[in-house]
Amino acid sequence: MGDIIMKGKCLAVITARGGSKRIPKKNIKEFCGKPIIQYSIDAANQSGVFDEVMVSTDSEEIRKVAESCGGKIPFLRSEKTANDMAMTHEVVLEVLEEYQKRGMEFEYVCCIYPTAPFITAEKLQRSKELLDESEADGVLPIVAFSFPPQRCFVIRDGKVQFQWPENRFVRSQDLEKWYHDCGQFYFLRVDAFLREKKMLLDNMIPIITNEMEVQDIDNYEDWRLAEVKYRMWTHGE
Repeated sequence: MGDIIMKGKCLAVITARGGSKRIPKKNIKEFCGKPIIQYSIDAANQSGVFDEVMVSTDSEEIRKVAESCGGKIPFLRSEKTANDMAMTHEVVLEVLEEYQKRGMEFEYVCCIYPTAPFITAEKLQRSKELLDESEADGVLPIVAFSFPPQRCFVIRDGKVQFQWPENRFVRSQDLEKWYHDCGQFYFLRVDAFLREKKMLLDNMIPIITNEMEVQDIDNYEDWRLAEVKYRMWTHGE
């Protein structure tokens, strides 16, 4: 049988390293009734966008859970990309290189985080549509800061001060909106990613996301807040 060349196709890579320290077994911990990684796998599978939904992990335990949730693990992550210092783009590069060795190439790659229960199939579908409709090299979900950072305080010599005093009396609505990464996914053209070797490409366009659909999860307090938000979001409260 000859090599399978999947040009023009889409690959989803869910990055789920073992060894989380702040929240042990974070990537497979139960979130609102099911392993948190299942939300990412389900959204990718249900979107109908991807030809392969794979989970990049170094953990056999995560592998078993991910496979039971519908993810594919054709190979485990190397030691090089399984340590605390490994960067996300290095993980994705390794995955693409391994698939290429197996005769499989993709036009698009979507790096999806395993602790992002607010990802939906619709967001992934819309991201692919935006790439098809534009000349952009990538799509990134972002969310506006809830309070204007331009009016932030700093503490110097024990005293509260404006970081930018010139913004003290500027109305919030007159300040430029600032945004941050939702921490959910990066949808990229593979050729641009291989050329630039970074997740935030030079030619990326946004999907602006509601604050109720975003929660960074780094500690247990974040986790509890994410569950509260998720229940409110899914019940339409």
